[in-house]
Amino acid sequence: MKAYIITTGIVFALLAVAHVARVMVEGTYPLTEPIFVLTTIASVGLVVWAIFLLIKIHRK
Repeated sequence: MKAYIITTGIVFALLAVAHVARVMVEGTYPLTEPIFVLTTIASVGLVVWAIFLLIKIHRK
């Protein structure tokens, strides 16, 4: 289970980094697209959740 959480956390972190890179390259235009903003927020949220789960598993 720990490997799965780490893997999915990394995948969603890469997605968030790609979104930030897209904003840096294209300017603020992508921020006007609701689906872009929602997927960015969701991916960052899933990364944070993965971190909390890893901390919880590690403390046991």
